Amino acid sequence: MKKVKVLLMTIILIVSHSLIAQIAMNADGSSPDGSAMLDVKSNNKGLLLPRMNTYQMSLITNPATGLLVFNTDSSDFFGFDGNNWISFWNTGDTITIWACGDPITYGGQNYSTVQIGTQCWMAENLNIGTRIDGTANQTDNPTIEKYCYTNSNAYCDTYGGLYQWNEMMQYVTTEGTQGICPTAWHLPSDAEWKTMEMDLGMTQSQADATDWRGTDEGAKLKEPGTTHWSSPNTGASNSSGFTGLPGGYRIASNGLFDQLTNVAYFWSSSVNGSDAWYRHLYTSYTQVMRNADPKAYGYSVRCVQD
Repeated sequence: MKKVKVLLMTIILIVSHSLIAQIAMNADGSSPDGSAMLDVKSNNKGLLLPRMNTYQMSLITNPATGLLVFNTDSSDFFGFDGNNWISFWNTGDTITIWACGDPITYGGQNYSTVQIGTQCWMAENLNIGTRIDGTANQTDNPTIEKYCYTNSNAYCDTYGGLYQWNEMMQYVTTEGTQGICPTAWHLPSDAEWKTMEMDLGMTQSQADATDWRGTDEGAKLKEPGTTHWSSPNTGASNSSGFTGLPGGYRIASNGLFDQLTNVAYFWSSSVNGSDAWYRHLYTSYTQVMRNADPKAYGYSVRCVQD
């Protein structure tokens, strides 16, 4: 028994020492320099720091002072000084810590964001991908495809793209998947829509129901006025900051478009049998509709942060 205890103590000492030991990754097999915790030596290979874009950098939680990364957007090294990311090469170039409410850049476009309860939502309809005509179905290929109302790019610029459910999901069925959303964001599930609606005032039983539910949650989600919504845009206040826009929809049966300025349809990433759950805002109602439709319809898309 005494020998076993001595052996265990020896193993613990070895493990403890290895955790704080100097490390060498030297091509010539040499030991680490006495002044270095990490010594890397090679005459034909370099050292790569973590590589990420600006948005990914801004999401690093509690970065340590002195943390180093390579920014793929600007092809520059950045170090964290305790408050901001500071460029190595471009004097004055800094990246501040991102917080919900700040915009994000995705696909060359800026999107507003908003905190609603515990969730961070995009405050604009997603507009990513290459436009195809409404008479064609979106297909599983390397290109993200979108519909624009009446096949006009100008409507996508204002109201965002319209997407079939499978294209939005990128041809997986996993609830809450990233789909066509940017990194660190995902497609909201039916349950996440309910959470947002309850944060705006719905009860659980109202959120679980179908058709028109609640009282004024839809009014809190709609952009006010008639710049984009047709009259009467009943009760619209946008007190949530969601800024719901009436992008209309693409009809599944014939590929035509309908109801621009009157309705907003938003997919969820959750299925109901062979259909998928959606949310619907309407110019004449203050409530939010919850129901399920065939996945071939073209609806608007919002993303929520992971």
